[in-house]
Amino acid sequence: MGKRILVTGGAGYIGSHTCKALAAEGFVPVTFDNLTLGDAARVRWGPLVEGDVRDAAAVAQAIADHDAAAVIHFAADAYVGESVADPARYYDNNVGGMIGLLAGMRRAGCTRIVFSSTCAVYGSPATLPIDEDTPAEPVNPYGRTKLICEQMLADHAAAYGIDYVALRYFNASGADLDGELGEDRDYEPHLIPRAMLHLLGRLPDFAVFGSDFPTPDGTAIRDYIHVADLAAAHLLALRRLLDGGEAAARVFNLGSGNGHSVAAVLAEIAAVSGRPLAAPRGGRRPGDPPQLVADVALARDALGFTARHSALRDIIASAWRWHAQTHGTPQTGHGDACAS
Repeated sequence: MGKRILVTGGAGYIGSHTCKALAAEGFVPVTFDNLTLGDAARVRWGPLVEGDVRDAAAVAQAIADHDAAAVIHFAADAYVGESVADPARYYDNNVGGMIGLLAGMRRAGCTRIVFSSTCAVYGSPATLPIDEDTPAEPVNPYGRTKLICEQMLADHAAAYGIDYVALRYFNASGADLDGELGEDRDYEPHLIPRAMLHLLGRLPDFAVFGSDFPTPDGTAIRDYIHVADLAAAHLLALRRLLDGGEAAARVFNLGSGNGHSVAAVLAEIAAVSGRPLAAPRGGRRPGDPPQLVADVALARDALGFTARHSALRDIIASAWRWHAQTHGTPQTGHGDACAS
C-alpha cells in the first residue's frame, strides 16, 4: 500500500480532485474534514476522518492512526467578499486552523506540509504578470489570513524543522476530466459556476460584479487554472517534500499565465453552451483588485509544473459538461439568459 497523506479539506472542491490524483499515483489520501463546507460524497479514494483542524489533538490522532507521511492543507474559508463582511470568521478558521494543524503535526512528529495559499496575498500589484517576488500586500482579510499562514510556516520551518511548500493559486476552475467531480457548493460565489447555474435555471440573481475597472472592457481580469492542473501541482510539491533535499524555494504561483476578463469568460461560456448569456452589471465587490495574472516560471523550473488543461475553452467545456449532467440538461434554443 502507498504512503498515506492527510488531506485537510479533502471533501471540498480542490481537495477532492487532489485526493483522486493522489490515489491515481499510488498514495492513500486520508481526508480530514469537519464537513461544514465539504461533502462526504466526494470522499471516494480513501478514508474519511471527521475533525476540525483547529483541534490539535484530533489532528495528531489522525496523523498517528494513519501513519501519514505528509499533510496537504486545504481546509479554510476562501471567499473575498465574505472575508470583508465577516473577518472574525476568517481569522478563526484560517489562522486558527493553521495554529491547530501545525501543533498537531508537531505532536505527531509529521514535518511535511503542502499549503493551499492564494494570489490574494498580492493585493493589487502595480505590475503584471505577478511573480513570487512581487510584494505581498493583501487588500482583504482572506488574503491577509493566508499570508499570515505562510509566515507561520516559515517561522515553524526555522524553529522546528517543518518542511513546506506553499502554492499561491490564481482562479481555480473547471471540473474533473472524467466527469466525476465538479464545483458545487450551497453558496456559489465564483463566476464560471454561477453563470452556468444561471443558464440551467438554478440561479436567478446572476450579475457581473464591477464594470468600471481600469481594464480594456471594464471588467476584472483573472488568471484561470484548471482544477486538474492544481491537483497535479500538489503531487509535484508533495514528491518534492518526500524526496527531501534543501529547498531553494518554498512558495510558488499556480496559474495559466494568461489573463481573461469577466466579459471574455462569459462570451466563452455562451459559445460552449450554445446559449447567449447577458448579465446585468452590478457594483464591485469589496476587496476585488482589477487584474491578477500569474508568472508561473518558478513553478515550471523548480517543480516541473505545466498547466496542461487551462486553456479557457478547455476549462469552460469541462465545467459545462459537469454542470449540465449534474444540474439538469440545459434547454435548447437561443433565448435571453439574462437575470431579471
